[in-house]
Amino acid sequence: MDLKLEKKRALITASTAGIGLAIAKRLADEGAIVYINGRSKQRVETAIQEIRKEHPKITVEGIDADLTQLAEIEKLIKKLPSVDILINNLGIYQPKAFEEITDEDWQKIFEVNVMSGIRLSRHYLPQMKANNWGRIVFISSESGLNIPAEMIHYGMTKTAQLAIARGLAETTAGTNVTVNAVLPGPTNSEGVAQFISDMAKTQNKDLKVIEKEFFKTVRPSSLIQRFATTDEVAATVAFVCSPLAAAVNGTSLRVDGGVVRSIA
Repeated sequence: MDLKLEKKRALITASTAGIGLAIAKRLADEGAIVYINGRSKQRVETAIQEIRKEHPKITVEGIDADLTQLAEIEKLIKKLPSVDILINNLGIYQPKAFEEITDEDWQKIFEVNVMSGIRLSRHYLPQMKANNWGRIVFISSESGLNIPAEMIHYGMTKTAQLAIARGLAETTAGTNVTVNAVLPGPTNSEGVAQFISDMAKTQNKDLKVIEKEFFKTVRPSSLIQRFATTDEVAATVAFVCSPLAAAVNGTSLRVDGGVVRSIA
């Protein structure tokens, strides 16, 4: 399917690996001009080369910037003053008992997961409205609906992203600009893969056994009973960015493998 994204300029934050890189590759596959972002210049360059190897005719650029810092966001905006598509993918998580989550922990995770997307959207959204076309997508999580007891502060930030996406969408009424949130479930991203690998080594078990136990005990409501691939998440994000998805606005799209049981 042609998603009609050729030459659209797309910025994907935290896109040197995992879901972010998969989204960048998928948008490049659709002919978009892709801007990779990460904190490390080396990782940004590695991601660029990986995409160029698959798509030698596509324009792929990189901006190394730590988007947890306001000055770094301003640096990125100066280098890339306008975009057609903004994917707010930057996020961190940290399993921690509620009683042990400090004020600093709460503030840091909110600053990274929520404020980075707010600051970039505040800059790019008015331009999208002026151009009467644009896409903003917040990469939230099923944890925004099923708040995990082991990391309540993370769940809070993912719920906040849903509220922000919906609120910003309200401001786009009558335009060809959309703002949505995509909610991945357990996904085989870089961080998760490392976590599962470490667990397998610690318990001296096969990776498949660890995965099976995870879905039996931690996410038993999953219908697919496996980790989603980053490509599966990226496919949904790419569609939301397409002109074909013009009627999808202000919504939260789940790519959660059926983990969330509610139908609303």
